[in-house]
Amino acid sequence: MKSVALYLTAIVLGVVLGFGSAWMVLSNGKLLGQFEHDHWFGNEDAGSTAADPYTRGIIAKIGLLALNRSETIYFHRYVDDHDEPLREQCVYELSGVALPTRWWSITVYAGDDYLPVNGDAAFSVDASQIQTQADGQWSTRVAADRAGAANWISTRNAGEFNLALRMYNPDERAREDASSIPYPKIRRVSCSEAVS
Repeated sequence: MKSVALYLTAIVLGVVLGFGSAWMVLSNGKLLGQFEHDHWFGNEDAGSTAADPYTRGIIAKIGLLALNRSETIYFHRYVDDHDEPLREQCVYELSGVALPTRWWSITVYAGDDYLPVNGDAAFSVDASQIQTQADGQWSTRVAADRAGAANWISTRNAGEFNLALRMYNPDERAREDASSIPYPKIRRVSCSEAVS
């Protein structure tokens, strides 16, 4: 009888720990990262058969169709240059240079991991549409309003949001050494309320 009680206790404990750890990982998208560079989080196993169950669960939760790493590398950013959460009440400047890939895009996702519901049709910028300077540098306004910016990602109704960088057909160096990528910078310009 004692061994049956121990057996049942072990099963219950295993179920509780399993569900608890899965809930913790799935409720914190920032854990979608075996590595982090310049506050951009990524996972080398996304889209591969080597992905562990937690990685697969996070990918399923955020609705990411993860392609093989040779086809696409994915990164997410949750904080600004002050390590504060990205928030719709703030105005940001996202800037960068040409990325080592055939094509790239940066998309905003609201706190629920969906596109913000706002009707602005300005959810992302990409390599084919962004206006660049003569030296190849570019910048984008990330804010609730366009305010005349040439490049704009709308964060209206996004709450605390994240930005997803997708690099399609990245070059070999980018695939093998994520630290070599010149990641876009995010500078907080202003906020409509004090940020602690």
